[in-house]
Amino acid sequence: MDSVYIKSALKGDTSALNELIERHYTFTFNVCLKMLYSHHDAEDVNNEIWIKIISRLSSFNFKSAFKTWLYRIAVNHILDMKKKSIELAINGGFDGYKKNLESIPTHELNGEEVIILSESINEAKIGCMSGMLMCLDREQRLIYVMGDIFGIDHTLGSEIFDLSLSNYRKKLSRARTDLFSFMNDQCSLVNKNNPCSCNKKTKGFIGAGYVNPEKLEFFADYKIKIHDKLADKSDQLDNLSDDYHTRLFQAHPFEETKAKKLLNEVLKSTELKALLRL
Repeated sequence: MDSVYIKSALKGDTSALNELIERHYTFTFNVCLKMLYSHHDAEDVNNEIWIKIISRLSSFNFKSAFKTWLYRIAVNHILDMKKKSIELAINGGFDGYKKNLESIPTHELNGEEVIILSESINEAKIGCMSGMLMCLDREQRLIYVMGDIFGIDHTLGSEIFDLSLSNYRKKLSRARTDLFSFMNDQCSLVNKNNPCSCNKKTKGFIGAGYVNPEKLEFFADYKIKIHDKLADKSDQLDNLSDDYHTRLFQAHPFEETKAKKLLNEVLKSTELKALLRL
């Protein structure tokens, strides 16, 4: 189906181009969101990726799956781009993140507060776990996000990262181990003996401005989970990780978003309009 849309888009069919974008835009946005924490940065970077995809569409040779070609462009763009706001803010790795968490006051919530703050608690959990991802270096993070959280097949992963299969698996294993080691040492979601819990930290996160109960960033539009939208749906059961900490990430919201601004940007570009004969 992608091939049909591509051929039509290259002949100037705007609706075919829009269909092609809508088939894959949401997935790449969610990858960007897990990579960058910020919805604003994720949308900007995702649009940059798609401008590249559209501008190079005529070079697609139809010999491989469009998703493989698309993912390779996305991966290279993310690896090469300048550091974004959250990457500059969280620059102390896991040690720095641990110190920051320990500096947030702890508050025991009573039963009524747990009910009242339930959405904020979920926001705190998703936000804190997303922050943990930022402690991995960019390549590690991207390999873990695509390989474990979104269930990209290892063979495909090695291809889009331009790594040997064994090297790709080593890098994925290292990212997984580094993240688990921190969570096992710090996070009560993974190890119940740890004192740091989402409930106890929520009021502190609110006080520090990390969580705004009136404007939830991650939990407001929650409809389905990431594990419902794994990259290869036909292999969904195989892609569900055996690692408990990865399953926690796969239970995060998968945000359904539309390419609201992208097609307008394409139509404003004389160069892109010429390439696509629009």
